[in-house]
Amino acid sequence: MRIFVSAGEPSGDHHGADLIEAIRRRMPDTEFVGFGGDRMKAAGATLLFPLVDLAMMWFTRVLLNLRKFFRLLDQADASFRDQRPDAVVLIDYPGFHWHVARKAKARGIPVIYYVPPQIWAWAGWRIKKVKRSVDQVLCSLPFEPAWYAEHGFSNAEYVGHPFFDELGERPVDQAFLDAERSRATPLVVILPGSRTQEVSQNLPILLRAAAQLASGGRDVRFAVACLHERHQSLAESILTSEGLTDLPLVFHAAKTPELIRVAKLAWAVSGSVSLELMMEALPTVVLYKVKRFGMFLAYLFKKAKYITLVNLLADAEVMPEYLTRFDVSSDLANWGAKWLDDPTERAKASQALAELREKVAQPGASERAAERILATIAGASKPHVYAGPRARASSILSINEDTGASRS
Repeated sequence: MRIFVSAGEPSGDHHGADLIEAIRRRMPDTEFVGFGGDRMKAAGATLLFPLVDLAMMWFTRVLLNLRKFFRLLDQADASFRDQRPDAVVLIDYPGFHWHVARKAKARGIPVIYYVPPQIWAWAGWRIKKVKRSVDQVLCSLPFEPAWYAEHGFSNAEYVGHPFFDELGERPVDQAFLDAERSRATPLVVILPGSRTQEVSQNLPILLRAAAQLASGGRDVRFAVACLHERHQSLAESILTSEGLTDLPLVFHAAKTPELIRVAKLAWAVSGSVSLELMMEALPTVVLYKVKRFGMFLAYLFKKAKYITLVNLLADAEVMPEYLTRFDVSSDLANWGAKWLDDPTERAKASQALAELREKVAQPGASERAAERILATIAGASKPHVYAGPRARASSILSINEDTGASRS
């Protein structure tokens, strides 16, 4: 059996790797090919191109890379023609994946969307593309199947969010944890995003917030959790350009889980990291800085109260969030001061996240998705649908993170 898997984001690469492993546990001889990143490659997929390296947002960046995307689309179509897969599995990354789905559908190959883009939040008209080119949608949020059904697509079901599977798999540097926990000064962890553009746009505000929180002699320290060393170099250059090199701040690459575990609070750019912060019940403020035109687009297409996955699941703002084109560093600093100076307020914020975690953090998404994909390939009848935790339909209100406001 041969399955084509495509992921265009670091989180999608992780989801794809876990899915590949789950399928291989059932069908060890399955061959995987497609687009993705290092994690999918390590799981045994043959990558036609490291699509994760092209993770980007907003129209200008996409336009500048159109020729490359067209070449990749031709490459995918050639693979469909010459080494026909039994199914095509797409993970988020909607702009490019709609075209991949259309190519696969034209060749009669089943198309399955796993962790689908949040079209219910910002681009409801794209349901037409789902109906035209997708055979099955495996949803990561509990209210999504009902939305698809209401819009005329019946083959969508909730399997859960794979992020909850991945958290338990992540190794941690115990020596690093022990060293950090031995320090008495409270830590604020800064999470500037997984994309280069996110780091560039959001980190200056986060650093200014740190400067304000540290002013007046407050006993606090900061750590910037970078995805990799390239982002760390960029973050260090931003700190220098902001003239804030005197801050009690350090940078770490690939230490996000450890820093979240030892921090007293977090400032984070909107993304799936909010789920990890929820799992640790860490009081968090979420930021997403956009430019003027981006803000215009956000409000033009926005159907949502929230931009953060955790707030969507709670149907409440359990993580204060800011989608803005302005400098809101003072707001972030005020939240930080509130939680550092008042243990009762910090405990309230943490408790709200802990209660939500108990309701929604259901593992097993990768296993359920693997079962459904293999059943679809085999033409099996649909089994009992996993119900999962309940969520109010009124929380169908967020901006798709791949357009610049939030990501799954």
